[in-house]
Amino acid sequence: MLEDKARDVGRLIGQSDEYKAVKRSSDALSMDPEASNALRRMEAIRQAAQQMIDRGEQPGADMEQELDQLLEKVQVNPAYQSAIVAQDNFDKLMLRVNQWIADGIKAGAASPIITLG
Repeated sequence: MLEDKARDVGRLIGQSDEYKAVKRSSDALSMDPEASNALRRMEAIRQAAQQMIDRGEQPGADMEQELDQLLEKVQVNPAYQSAIVAQDNFDKLMLRVNQWIADGIKAGAASPIITLG
């Protein structure tokens, strides 16, 4: 019964405007070659820097400079901006959902009667 209710919540979240906006903006971002190339390069730089740190090495200033340049470039990209806004709105929805669940847990814990329906 609990599993069914959780699946219902998941289905409702998947049908929410916030989730649909995240999906649309993510698809649009992946279709934007400039933004997706910059994001892939940024991720490659971050991974390389993390590997250097793991080996006890300090990433070079050139890596940091390239990362800053890519970040400046991608932050002004409309597809990226839309994706950030959509993700922020979805994150806010999920915070509200988590709060509702926490409220339900408190109410359930305080109730002497167990109901699953």
